[in-house]
Amino acid sequence: ICTLLFVSLYLLCHFIITHFKKHTDFAEVHDDEDAAVNRIALALCTFTLAVSLGAVLLLPFSILSNEVLLRFPHSYYVQWLNGSLVHGLWNLVFLFSNLSLVFLMPFAYFFTEAEGFAGSKKVAQPQPSTQPPQGARAPADRAVLQGIMARVYETSVVLLLLTLLVLGMVWVALALVDQDAASRESLHALWQCYLPYLYSCLSLLGVLLLLLCTPFGLSTMFTVTGKLLVKPRLLEALDEQLSCTRFEEASVSRRI
Repeated sequence: ICTLLFVSLYLLCHFIITHFKKHTDFAEVHDDEDAAVNRIALALCTFTLAVSLGAVLLLPFSILSNEVLLRFPHSYYVQWLNGSLVHGLWNLVFLFSNLSLVFLMPFAYFFTEAEGFAGSKKVAQPQPSTQPPQGARAPADRAVLQGIMARVYETSVVLLLLTLLVLGMVWVALALVDQDAASRESLHALWQCYLPYLYSCLSLLGVLLLLLCTPFGLSTMFTVTGKLLVKPRLLEALDEQLSCTRFEEASVSRRI
């Protein structure tokens, strides 16, 4: 059930991203290596968006499943909507949210910007007008794979350095704020302690940003809607318009 739900969300997010993306992004690239990198980055972004959509829909899904169980308590076909399914979905969403936040999204960004280390050679690909011979396709595929692996190595090194930098900054901040040595030595409990706090802090920042931006978005939406739609004339004074029309008619008749 979890696999079917995630596959459905993944397909929906893929259609959403491919519909709203720019025409220059992930377009048909003549370089096979760049095209493969764009497809990998698109898959990572789609996975992250599917996880985010699953996190948003988790609460409505739990409420709806509870209502269905209360409505049909003895039905055999809805017994799979139980508490264990909701707990399992929450654990998976929490795991994949941390994975996407810490690893997948930075990896996708650095992977699209990477070009390989200085020692990696990039083989020039043939132009689209010239078709390579059938026997030369395998060396070209190997060259593309080597180029992708070079970018993976560079991205992994950059992520490792970024992780060390962030951990060092956190350790220095703890040393400056808290003089207790136990708090500085507690960095080894990263998975049990700091990742849930990181997820909660980012969720709090997202909620605050939502509360801050929602009034401006609603005001902008009503402003644009008011410009596009024709205002109704139900509250206008018709008697005043009739009197004005009679005065105009009398003025025109006197001129004639």
